[in-house]
Amino acid sequence: MSKIRVLTVFGTRPEAIKMAPLVKEFEKFSDKFESMVCVTAQHRQMLDQVLSLFEIKPDFDLNIMKPNQDLWTITAEVLVLMKDVIEKSKPDIVLVHGDTTTSMAAALSAFYAKVPVGHVEAGLRTFDKYYPFPEEINRVFADAVCTYHFAPTDTSVENLVKSAIPKEHIYKTGNTVIDALLHTVTNNKADLSYIGLNPNLKTILLTSHRRENFGEPIKNICKAVLELVENNKDIQVVYPVHLNPNVQKPVHELLDGVERVHLIEPMEYAPFSTLMKESHIIMTDSGGVQEEAPSLGKPVLVLRSTTERPEAVEYGTVKLVGTDTKKIVKEVQNLLDNKDEYKKMSESINPYGDGLASQRIVEIIAKELG
Repeated sequence: MSKIRVLTVFGTRPEAIKMAPLVKEFEKFSDKFESMVCVTAQHRQMLDQVLSLFEIKPDFDLNIMKPNQDLWTITAEVLVLMKDVIEKSKPDIVLVHGDTTTSMAAALSAFYAKVPVGHVEAGLRTFDKYYPFPEEINRVFADAVCTYHFAPTDTSVENLVKSAIPKEHIYKTGNTVIDALLHTVTNNKADLSYIGLNPNLKTILLTSHRRENFGEPIKNICKAVLELVENNKDIQVVYPVHLNPNVQKPVHELLDGVERVHLIEPMEYAPFSTLMKESHIIMTDSGGVQEEAPSLGKPVLVLRSTTERPEAVEYGTVKLVGTDTKKIVKEVQNLLDNKDEYKKMSESINPYGDGLASQRIVEIIAKELG
């Protein structure tokens, strides 16, 4: 029997983290699969860090990243350049991930070539097309053109059914991010001494980079940090600041030089995973962190008003706090002061998976296309 030709496409660090364990799983079964990887490099530097960590060498590298790139440029370049990749690789299935512009445009390009597409992390929804922007429409569009839908949770399965996706092509698998996280914290503990953290203080990890938080929202978040460190001498805040100028400028204007606030460069995945594990509380607008942190027993306060990952909210591991300064301060202070509330959030079950999602996806593709 001929091998199943699988082309896995991703372009950003979050996609790379979540697709890496799947790529490695295909490598275990080289007798059944010819696995090829295409990166768009929508994010160049941060993508390369993950490729190095997981020892993945792309077969195709579109290298599209440009200064001040916009959504039109990313979409057009991925759509057109993927045509040549698909013609050369002749895949039986193209795999895309999640809600990036890379995923949406790559899925469309494969659809134009009449190649079946599998969507990893399918079915996430806020049902507000402008929030998060452009991610909500990217994932809706990807689901619309894909054939195989690998949904991480019961909720995402239900969302796909509501969207009239055929049930026979919806598979609940768990989320591959848990596969990546558990592997990394077990095998790649990183040295964080360069940050200069005080081991006697509680660490609050902060990440914020989403487009909808540009402007006043991110300023409000920084003001909350100022108030928290002023009122709590036993905490320190670590903020790996995204490279986007819309994040860099307000964060450095408000937080540079503030005692017990560590503004650091974006972290590679292994050190960031170690930092999550060693933190006391995590504040984030990241989707991936919402999924990962509960597996490490860390309460997560989400700096958004809605989330396409409601399962963790329902399970109690995550709480939506938005970007109002007073609200953020109130919720963080509650976790610092209320041991019962902290324990309840930190000990809740993570609904996103058990570390076997990649294995399930590979088995499904073998069965469907073998």
